Amino acid sequence: MELENIVANTVYLKARESKTKGRSKKWKELLKFPHHTVSAYLKHELQPTYDRICEKEPIGRELFRQFCAGNAELQRTIYFLDEVDAFDKAEASRKPSLARDLVQKHLPEQNTHNHEVLLGGERYDGHRVAGVMDDTVEKTIRTVSKAPDEEFSMDFFKDAVREVKDFLGGKPFEDYQQTMYFSRYLQWKWLERQPVTKKTFRHYRVLGKGGFGEVCACQSKISGKMYAMKKLEKKRIKRRKGEAMALNEKQLLEKIDSRFVVRVSLAYAYETKDALCMVLTLMNGGDLKFHIHNMGNPGFEEERAVFYAAEVMLGLIHLHSKRIVYRDMKPENLLLDDNGHVRISDLGLAVQIKNGETIRGRVGTIGYMSPEVVKNERYTFAPDWWGLGCLVYEMIQGKSPFRARKEKVKREEVERRVKEDQEVYTDKFSSAARLICSQALQKDVNNRLGYSDLGGEEAKKHIFFRNINWPQLEAGMFKPPFVPDPRAVYCKDVLDIEQFSSVKGVRLDESDDEFYRKFACGSVSIPWQSEMIEMECFSELNVFGPHGTPTPDLIGDAPPEPPKKRGVACCSGSVSLFSYTCRTAGI
Repeated sequence: MELENIVANTVYLKARESKTKGRSKKWKELLKFPHHTVSAYLKHELQPTYDRICEKEPIGRELFRQFCAGNAELQRTIYFLDEVDAFDKAEASRKPSLARDLVQKHLPEQNTHNHEVLLGGERYDGHRVAGVMDDTVEKTIRTVSKAPDEEFSMDFFKDAVREVKDFLGGKPFEDYQQTMYFSRYLQWKWLERQPVTKKTFRHYRVLGKGGFGEVCACQSKISGKMYAMKKLEKKRIKRRKGEAMALNEKQLLEKIDSRFVVRVSLAYAYETKDALCMVLTLMNGGDLKFHIHNMGNPGFEEERAVFYAAEVMLGLIHLHSKRIVYRDMKPENLLLDDNGHVRISDLGLAVQIKNGETIRGRVGTIGYMSPEVVKNERYTFAPDWWGLGCLVYEMIQGKSPFRARKEKVKREEVERRVKEDQEVYTDKFSSAARLICSQALQKDVNNRLGYSDLGGEEAKKHIFFRNINWPQLEAGMFKPPFVPDPRAVYCKDVLDIEQFSSVKGVRLDESDDEFYRKFACGSVSIPWQSEMIEMECFSELNVFGPHGTPTPDLIGDAPPEPPKKRGVACCSGSVSLFSYTCRTAGI
């Protein structure tokens, strides 16, 4: 039995290490561009906007930048936006000098070619970046010149960035849509929309189980990228009347675009005869429950707890900005990626709240549900801040605040503790750790951390997070305190993962088809495009002709005629003649 686990892990680890070697031999065939006339209809169907195509979609962004590279004025706008982004993510000590350089290079008070600036050994003419108004330039220069070094922030360039993007979204974006770069973008969109089936992936070991089925590792045969596949058994869903819950999770995942939530990676959704499948980002580092309780003494050092809490909080802030309350914060739902960054997973209990409304529902996990949820009172986002308090407490103490690990206690007793008891702090807690836990675990929501109008912005300023550089953290540039071993499998042995029993007495029929159609959307744009770039499919295939000329698939008013298969008729005739001769000769 141990041998079965060793084999499963070995095959899985080998696939993880293979990267582009995991591609099918036919991957280029599967990603062959259609003739541009075949994909042109998508322009009208997509109703393209600058923000969607050139800012949010990775391939759209790359192709727009290639278009801008052919025009000095447009290229300068790209340099400006990139340098502002670098300024935002820089260490606080470097921000003043970077801001002053930005102003000198791109926002001179006098917009003239006769003025040159020498910075870092390079000369820059005095021409201002396109799109920025005189008033904005004056305001930015004044702010940068007078600000104390410790107060430099992204707000200094907010108006200039908006005006540059407004400029790019005008005539440059219109011109872009008439070029081969936009036609190539539509070709990629056509490929993105091709059908997804179980044959798109290779399947590996089971990693865990969810409410409606197992979760296993899989690999795209096209790019070689590894994913986690969450299988929802159709009969199990129908028996438990979980159609709305399954569809809700899938639709919420499509709306989320945060590196701190496993959406992101809903990359694909498709159906098989027996299951609905969601293909998600593979988190090779395992869940926080495994690390808290199975990797030495229970709990973490405070530095590690601060890092995870900060990334989880950014995930919550993103969800709340979409009016989504998570409702299932617990260590086993928080997963580590290859580099040691944490993400929120499993949105099965999450729900989107309409503006101005509250909801009610006793949902969550015993011991992590907030007092208002236990009492079945109405709420908005307060339960998630309570969950953050429970998480910080468990990461430091090595147990949840109201229930010891593996403690045998009735649900009613745990709920009484949540409503009435005060959590106990040991000497494992620093004053900052104790403060944030006590503020997040306030039983009255009006006194709870994060519940004010400022929400997450107020929580970011908490002393517990004093060493966090938020722009760097948001950009994924903050170094994690722990990096998973790429040769390790951070999950239970295959045989220790409880298997589902077969579902009997449930019959699937045509009435279920509409639900399946809503679920099986195929590829999801941003994750799919990110996969193409990350796995180098984009760089290998996105080529143009010599000196930036169009390739044959971008030329002409109709697809070229397929080449004729020469010699087939002759050969078949020869074979027939040979057969006839043999028969008549009695051979």
